[in-house]
Amino acid sequence: MRIAIAGGGTGGHIIPALAIARELVSAHSAEILFIGTPRGLESRLVPQAGFRLELIEVGQLKNVSLATKARTLLDLPLSLIRCRRLLRQFRPDAVIGVGGYASGPAMAAAILSGTPTLAFEPNAIPGLANRLIGKRVSAAAVNFAPAAKYFRNAHVTGIPVRPEFFQLQPPPPGAPPHLLVFGGSQGARALNTLMPKIAAGLLAAVPNLTILHQAGARHAESTLAAYQASDAPPNRWQVHAFLDDMPRRFEAANLVLARSGASTVAELAAAGKPSLLVPFPQAADDHQRKNAEVLAHAGAAQVILEKELTPARLQESLIRLLRDQAALEQMSEHVRKLAHPDAATRIAALVQSILKN
Repeated sequence: MRIAIAGGGTGGHIIPALAIARELVSAHSAEILFIGTPRGLESRLVPQAGFRLELIEVGQLKNVSLATKARTLLDLPLSLIRCRRLLRQFRPDAVIGVGGYASGPAMAAAILSGTPTLAFEPNAIPGLANRLIGKRVSAAAVNFAPAAKYFRNAHVTGIPVRPEFFQLQPPPPGAPPHLLVFGGSQGARALNTLMPKIAAGLLAAVPNLTILHQAGARHAESTLAAYQASDAPPNRWQVHAFLDDMPRRFEAANLVLARSGASTVAELAAAGKPSLLVPFPQAADDHQRKNAEVLAHAGAAQVILEKELTPARLQESLIRLLRDQAALEQMSEHVRKLAHPDAATRIAALVQSILKN
C-alpha cells in the first residue's frame, strides 16, 4: 500500500495525520509520502517522525490581505502541477487530505487523476480546502457529526489521540482541587492576560486550589510577572512556557480552562475531563466556536466567547464549576461519550475500503 498524505499547517492537522500514517505502516506496511508547505508544522514534525516529505508553495486564501490572496491564486496552478508530478512519481494507491494549505492542490490532483481520495476533517466545520473537494472525494473521516454533511460517504471516526489519554484516572476523592490552564502550544493571550488578574480571588474562594498555567514561549515571561505582581499565594500557582507529558497534566486536573482546537477537544474527550472553553475568535471559519458548541450541547463543557470574557465572568464561572463536584463528574461522563479510542484503526480501515471499492 502506497499512501500520500497532504496538508498540515497547524498541530490540529498534522499530529493526527502522523498518527494515521503510523497506523497505516503498522497495520498495512504502507509506504507513506507527505505533501506539505515550508511554513507549516509538517516541515519540522514529519521529518522528525521519519517520514518522507515533499514541499509545495501555496498559501492562505481566507483572513489574509488582498496581496496574500493574489499571491496564493498565482501559486495555485503551479502547486497543482507540482502535486500532479509528485503523484505520478510516487503512484499512490490513495491520497489522504488532512486540511491545510497543501491539502487542496494535492487532493485536486488526485481527483483529476482518478486516484482514490479520503478527506480527514478534525473540526466541526471543514476548512476551505476540504469544503471545495468534499463532495468529490471517495470517502471522508470526520471528528464531529455536523461536519459529515460537507462530504460524500462520510464516517464519524474521531481524531487519533495518544493511548495514554484513555488510561487516565480521575483525581482521588478528597484530593485538593487543581485547575489546568492550557492555551495550546503557543498559549492564549486572553487567558494569559485575565488569569493573573483573577488568581488571588479565585484561590481565596476555592480552598486548597492550585493552578498550573501553560502560557506559551512568547508570553511566559509576561504572564509569570503578572502572577507575581498579584496577591495570589505563590505556592499555589505555577506558570510554564510549555508543559511536557500532557496526559499526566490532564490526569491531575479537576477542570481544564482551554481553547477549543480539534486536538485539544479530542484529548479532553479521551481523558474524560470537564472543561471551560474559550474559542479562539480568529480561527478559520470560526471552527473553534463550533467545536466548543458540540461539547456544550452534549453537556460535556461550558463555553465563554472571548468577546464576552471579562475578569468577573471568568472568575465567577471557574468558582462555580470548581465548587460543584457533581457538575464536574456529570461533564466528565458526557465528554467521555464523545471519545473515539479506535480512531486511527477506523481511518486505516476506511482507506482500505476505498481501495477495495
